[in-house]
Amino acid sequence: MSRTVAPPAASTPAVPRAVLAARNGVAVVFALNGLAVATWFARVPAVREELGLSPGRLGLLLLAMSVGALLAMPTAGLVAQRFGSARTVALSTLFVAIGLAVAGTATIAGSTVGVVVGLCALGYGSGTCDVAMNVEGAAVERRLGRTVMPRFHAAWSLGSVAGAGLGAGAARLGVPIAAHLAALAAVVLLGTLLAVRSFLSAAESGAAFASAAPAERRRDLLAAWREPRTLLIGLLVLVSAFAEGSANDWLAVAFIDGHDLSEAAGAGVFGLFVVGMTLGRTVGTVALDRWGRVPVLSGAILLATAGAGVAVLAGPGPVAIAGVALWGIGASLGFPVGMSAAADDEQRAPARVSVVAVIGYTAFLAGPPLLGLLGDRVGTLQALLVVPVLLLPTLALVPATRAPAR
Repeated sequence: MSRTVAPPAASTPAVPRAVLAARNGVAVVFALNGLAVATWFARVPAVREELGLSPGRLGLLLLAMSVGALLAMPTAGLVAQRFGSARTVALSTLFVAIGLAVAGTATIAGSTVGVVVGLCALGYGSGTCDVAMNVEGAAVERRLGRTVMPRFHAAWSLGSVAGAGLGAGAARLGVPIAAHLAALAAVVLLGTLLAVRSFLSAAESGAAFASAAPAERRRDLLAAWREPRTLLIGLLVLVSAFAEGSANDWLAVAFIDGHDLSEAAGAGVFGLFVVGMTLGRTVGTVALDRWGRVPVLSGAILLATAGAGVAVLAGPGPVAIAGVALWGIGASLGFPVGMSAAADDEQRAPARVSVVAVIGYTAFLAGPPLLGLLGDRVGTLQALLVVPVLLLPTLALVPATRAPAR
């Protein structure tokens, strides 16, 4: 049976305060990043109305954020190695904040080009931050001696719940998009700058590889692209990211169009999906430590497949809403478990996490336009059936997450 992290023996000394502080700091950074991203997604229906976009054009607009993230991913691991996780997270969050503010202001001004620029900055910052905070989270996880990576991602989901809730409230109250996004950008930036102060130091994280020559770091990154296990994990994360990202991008719009809900109700449905994600990531750590990555992740994929199918096919009503919740619970573990598996070897973690992130974020590049074009032809809600169709074959990739023998 596969296990992610061996439980500590009874004689294991108490966890150092620096590690506990770093754990809390990482959780805060994840939560704030989720808050920033969900704040944007919760206002997507309003952006569509302000700019008068069809589903296809909206999909192309959403593509800008994914392009920014993919531009960041190939070098994010090298940047994290060179400057450390704390500085990388701080700088990348500055891009996130600027991107949110620009996207909100451009929406009010009716400038699609301005929104694209803002989303590129948001995606670039979020993509770089994603790699750096996962590397830091994996280092903390190893020092704690138990599985915590899904809980860091649960913190991201909690931030998303807050973002979705605030977005629904802002939509109901008619808060201007520019004011809403600018205020949240300031909160996210300030909170992140405070949180990274508790990250592990280079000595505490054992990051002796950070002093390696640039040529050596580039060789490590290229070598990671040739590792079959790393590539298989990347494919698993790719489909998991698509299952999660398609809901982030399209769930609110799909229920508004397909089930005739209001904008506020659509944001509420998206919030329920995020609640399911949070629950799955919180409870999932216990399940992973008890039964291991392979059986737990396989069960989660089956649950997400069923939930997504029910959400689309059940028609309006409580059954479809229940399907959304199951979809969220089932989709919750693929991404964090994949990141944790990529970081099993600490010395190679930045390079491998960067490779897995590049592959995984391809879903955010292809997903919005694919579902948007399908939505133009079959309806936005029906287009989401692509999710269960892609999820089932990924069961064959789950064994790649099994921790290698040491």
